[in-house]
Amino acid sequence: MRIHSLILHERARQLGVVGLAGGALVLLALLYGAAVLLPQWKQLQQQQLRSEDAQAQLQQFKRGDLKLPQVPQRELEDFHKQLPAQPQATVAIDRIYSLAKAERISLARGEYALGVDPKTQLARYQILLPVRGSYPQIRRFVHALLGQLPALVLEDVDLQRKKIGDSELTGRLRMTLYLSRS
Repeated sequence: MRIHSLILHERARQLGVVGLAGGALVLLALLYGAAVLLPQWKQLQQQQLRSEDAQAQLQQFKRGDLKLPQVPQRELEDFHKQLPAQPQATVAIDRIYSLAKAERISLARGEYALGVDPKTQLARYQILLPVRGSYPQIRRFVHALLGQLPALVLEDVDLQRKKIGDSELTGRLRMTLYLSRS
């Protein structure tokens, strides 16, 4: 059965401009709900399911039914063996200075502190080095440090330029070198 266009025109004339605008708004609201709100509602349902699963696992953990995975002792020992030994700290520091020399970076006298991490029982050599050089030089130096000394952790980089036009930066690098205590 086909609706004639005259009937549609008559119904539209009866509704008027306000009625047609209202109908268009209702149609837009339905399209918005189907295109935007429905996917977000589905995503919210998935998040709620994940949250319920996490709550269930938390309850199992609290009751003792579920145990956290433990790092096998052998893997931890292998990791400790890969770290340089505590007496080799001077070799690592010499390596830092040779990398700086290769990049023609000026390293002023640094501050060094040796300590023991209470959780891991690893020796921790904290190093604070004042640096001076161009940005590309310092960047290559830091990249070489992290590539050649995997036990070194870069904790803080503070670089400053005296004037905007200066190409030389001054600053400091704060690093920690982890060492095995064997």
